[in-house]
Amino acid sequence: MAWADGVRADLPWRTTRDPWAIVVSELMLQQTQAVRVVPRYLGFLAAFPTPSACAEASVGEVVRAWEGLGYNRRAINLHRAAQVIVAEHAGAVPDHLDALLALPGIGPYTARAVLTFAFERDHGVVDTNAARFLARAAAGHRLSARSAQDLADELVPMGRGWAWNQAVLDLGAQVCRKRQPRCGDCPIAGSCAWARSGFAAPDPADGTAGVTKRQSVFAGSDRQGRGRLVQALRTGPVEIGRVADVAGWPEEPDRARRVADALVGEGLAEYVDGQLSLPGRMP
Repeated sequence: MAWADGVRADLPWRTTRDPWAIVVSELMLQQTQAVRVVPRYLGFLAAFPTPSACAEASVGEVVRAWEGLGYNRRAINLHRAAQVIVAEHAGAVPDHLDALLALPGIGPYTARAVLTFAFERDHGVVDTNAARFLARAAAGHRLSARSAQDLADELVPMGRGWAWNQAVLDLGAQVCRKRQPRCGDCPIAGSCAWARSGFAAPDPADGTAGVTKRQSVFAGSDRQGRGRLVQALRTGPVEIGRVADVAGWPEEPDRARRVADALVGEGLAEYVDGQLSLPGRMP
């Protein structure tokens, strides 16, 4: 924690304890680098400063505010979570694990991150960066999801959950990296279980729950076509006959229509009068 005090990045979600702001930041940070999130985070909270403001907006408005972050399903989940918070929790983000896990788009990591970073509870948070620290330095062997979470919770110093978890995340991101870890710069190198083993193969982080696998190739994927469609929809409806062109697959109309149908099924778009468009205001 002393090491982390000297290297901690000045990120806006680290200067607030507003639970809604933490929910927004955590959903935005899923699979997106912090440098890309900062301007979108500030703009999103300016537009939707509370769960009520987000819940009252249309899905389309929320998706437009999400522009530049990708993985637009997260915007839908955030909107739905805001609606549940308003309907079931009087507009206040709940401070209980089970209630947070029941919100759309909130999984085990995000729920504990909200409890830790907004309410300063002593939970361990386990994402990709934290899981590497747990497997390599703390355990020295591969961990299941349950054992990783149990170990993370066990290691949190009483009353220091916020600072401890920020330090663990920074250590995993800056030093205990997946490739070419900077062991010479590690503040706990002397007590690292993997280092004491002589860095015996295999790497304990490989296969540990919480460590993400390499993503599939983006170019030419359905994800790329989805992104093109949603980006176009932010500026206005797309005629159904133009969906294949907009998706970048003029020779694959069936594929384009399948992807468009999936967007509609997920609530990211709707068919209206022969056009594909962002959803309007929810009733």
